Amino acid sequence: MSSRNQSSWSLFEKIGFRFISIYFILIILFQNNGAFPLWDTIFAYPTEWIKKLVPWLGANLYSISDEVVVRITGSGDTLFDYLVVLTMFLVAVTGCLIWSVIDRKRNDYAKMYYWLTVGIRYYVGLMLISYGMVKVIQLQFAYPGFYRLLGTYGESSPMGLAWAFLGFSKGYNIFMGVAEISAGFLLFRRTMTFGAIITLMTAMNIMAVNYFYDVPVKILSTHLVVMTLFLLSRDIKRLVLFFFTNLSTKLEVIKRPKFNKGVSIAMNSFKALMLGYVFIFGFINTLDSEKIYGSKATKPELYGAYEVNNFVINGDTITNYKDERLWKNIVVQREGSLQIKKFNNTNSYYGVEMDSLQDRLKLTSWRDDKESYYLNYKKIDSTGLDFNFIVKGDTIYGSSKLFKEKDFLLRNRDFYWISEYPYNR
Repeated sequence: MSSRNQSSWSLFEKIGFRFISIYFILIILFQNNGAFPLWDTIFAYPTEWIKKLVPWLGANLYSISDEVVVRITGSGDTLFDYLVVLTMFLVAVTGCLIWSVIDRKRNDYAKMYYWLTVGIRYYVGLMLISYGMVKVIQLQFAYPGFYRLLGTYGESSPMGLAWAFLGFSKGYNIFMGVAEISAGFLLFRRTMTFGAIITLMTAMNIMAVNYFYDVPVKILSTHLVVMTLFLLSRDIKRLVLFFFTNLSTKLEVIKRPKFNKGVSIAMNSFKALMLGYVFIFGFINTLDSEKIYGSKATKPELYGAYEVNNFVINGDTITNYKDERLWKNIVVQREGSLQIKKFNNTNSYYGVEMDSLQDRLKLTSWRDDKESYYLNYKKIDSTGLDFNFIVKGDTIYGSSKLFKEKDFLLRNRDFYWISEYPYNR
């Protein structure tokens, strides 16, 4: 996109700017992903409206046979999200055509270009800052817990493998977090190009992981890359000259429209408040989240992974490893949840209500809340757990041995400067 402020823009530049403006503004508004503070509250009504409109368009305009369901699933690449993007694209094409007819005599959009870059800079910058904070605190990629440690590589999904790999190293999390927080340079006009170069490398790495490890945040990461490229486009010629020729060149700072003193003070004050909110409140909120979801979260009373070494059903000891009833491991990693791993490579997940006075747990299946029973337990010092319960008419007894974190190579392998041979296990 041209950065010229006095000469006229070409027809291609003007048409491109019209489409990009409408499309990016709609994406920022309706795919905000919490980039702007309190956006869910500020934009609540339009968001609810789009949640009703897009499923209707899916059924009546796009002829989508599948039901377009709007729900929070942890995925940013749902059918609904793709239809939102498609709708925004079509609206941008239509709006661009109408705008081009109505405003065909305009020479340039220098002022609008400035305001569009402001919106994009803050959207990309604040988004990556929030992502960076949860990496520095190591919330997004947690250290591999018992669920991961007891699994095999073959049991991992591509996303699960990436999470285990990235979560293993606290140092690498801090490195990634600092790189993403560096997107804060985008928030200032004078450092925008420098920030965009760093942000482009960071965002492209995020996008690559999302695409090649099947992480369902492809829509967002792709838009972060495209928006950053847009910010760099004004300086692309100068950057090519700087890196690949011996010709002298210099970068220009985006010119801000002239405002009276009161407006300038108000704008700078608003910017300071927003940055203060994002950095200070965001950091405090991330630290609080670490106490709920991260490494500082309260561990359950029965925290640990247990290897089931005796399993008796109605008086018969089960030894057939192909028996779908035979338990292999019990994993208690987070408050209120429990995982049962069986020898037939299936996993069952349960919600847990602890009754420590009677030494029992109420287990309720995550898949079917009608599947519920009480599991009585007895701690064997710090070495294991005995348990018994009745389910579907069967009386079951069992005993288990407690795994400790140091029992897993991934958790006890230290750092070595000198290694005579690769320690590849």
